Amino acid sequence: MINRVLVLFTSISFFLMACNDHDHNPNQTKNENQESVETSATVQDESQPEKDLKKETSKINLVGNVKAEYRVNKDNWSFKPIGDANPKVVLLTFDDAPDKYSLEIAKTLKRLEVPAIFFVNGHFLEKDENKAMLKEIHDMGFPIGNHTYSHVNLKELTEKEQEREIVKLNNLVEGIIGERPKYFRAPFVSNTDHSKKVAEEEKMLVMNWTYGYDWEKEYQDKKALTDIMLNSPYLGNGANLLMHDRKWTSEAIEDIVKGFQKKGYKFLDLKLIETPA
Repeated sequence: MINRVLVLFTSISFFLMACNDHDHNPNQTKNENQESVETSATVQDESQPEKDLKKETSKINLVGNVKAEYRVNKDNWSFKPIGDANPKVVLLTFDDAPDKYSLEIAKTLKRLEVPAIFFVNGHFLEKDENKAMLKEIHDMGFPIGNHTYSHVNLKELTEKEQEREIVKLNNLVEGIIGERPKYFRAPFVSNTDHSKKVAEEEKMLVMNWTYGYDWEKEYQDKKALTDIMLNSPYLGNGANLLMHDRKWTSEAIEDIVKGFQKKGYKFLDLKLIETPA
C-alpha cells in the first residue's frame, strides 16, 4: 500500500513539473520573437523619415541658398518659370568680353540695377589690363560665362582641342576672379556632344540665345539696335538676349533696358536660374 502511494505521488510530481516547463518555454519563445519583430520595425520606422527627407531634398533645385525659379528651355534657349514664377522676364547676356566696352556696359547696368552675364574669351585675358577689367566686372556682381578661349568653331576641333578651349579658359578665369564660370556658350551656336559633356563635367549650364542683332551691319548704331532689340519678332517671355562688346551696344544699352521695362519685362535674376549642382 505504501509503495503504491509513493509511486502515485512520484507520478503526480513529474506531471506537474512537465506542465510547468510547457507553460514557460512557449511563452518565452513567443516574447523573444515578438521583441525581435518589434525591434526590426522600430529600426525601419526610424530610418524612414531620413529616407523621405533625402528624397524630398533631391526635388529642390537650389542655387546657393536660393530656390531656383527658372529653367532653360532647350527648344528655343529661353527660360521658363518653375512653378508660379513671373513668366514675363528677359535675360541680358554679352559675348566677346572683356574687350573695349564691357566695363562701360557693366557700369551702366550696375547704375540701372540690372543683372547680366558676361561671356568671356581667353585671348582678351592675356593682357593685365583686361584681367583687371574682368575682376572689376565680377566685383560689381555680374556672373562670368565661358565663351571658349579662342572663339573658334568647336565642330572643327578634335575632342581634345575642344576640351582645352573650355577648361583652359575656366582655369584662367578662376585665377583672376577666384571662381569658375557657371555658364557656357559656344561661339557660332556650334556645340558638339563632347563640348556639352565637358561643360557638364565643369558644372556649367549650356546656354545659347533667343535672338541678337548687334553684329549685323544695319544695326550697328544706337537707334537701330535699340529698335530691333525691343521689337524683334522673336521677343517673348524668357527671351535670352544676345549682345556683344561693341561701341553701339554700349551706347544703346540704357535705352534698351528702359524700353523693356516700359513693356513690362523684368530682368532675370541670375540667382534664380537652375544650374548644374
